[in-house]
Amino acid sequence: MNRQIAPLTPAPPHQFSVPLSATRRGARLARLLAVEQLCSWGLALDPARLIVAELAANAVSHGRVPGRSFRLTLAVVQAATLRVEVTDTRHERMPVRTVGPAGGVAESGYGLLLVEVLADRWGVELGPVPCKTVWAELDLVQPPGR
Repeated sequence: MNRQIAPLTPAPPHQFSVPLSATRRGARLARLLAVEQLCSWGLALDPARLIVAELAANAVSHGRVPGRSFRLTLAVVQAATLRVEVTDTRHERMPVRTVGPAGGVAESGYGLLLVEVLADRWGVELGPVPCKTVWAELDLVQPPGR
């Protein structure tokens, strides 16, 4: 007799997760895989493709530990929300916006500003050590008046 145990929480209707090398090639592959996944789910490519590109580039530039990968996760959660997560192994290097002279934005640091503008919500979760996950969420159904 085969017994199946139901999960305590149902899996999101769509979920994709893949480890990638913490290199420029890995960041490019993250964007390409995200495009393929979003297309297969019938979701719009932008702005998710841009968010994936920025978060993956940050993981490669600022979260890289030689010999360790980063992870891209895409999931449709809470009925109509696309969640993009990029997990790297540098929990001590938190993402920050760089402010230049006179309060302006510095030469670098535009990636997180772009994520902030494009995403409906974004943030950072620590753990498990030594990891951190930078995430962004996009509402798939636009509220009235937006």
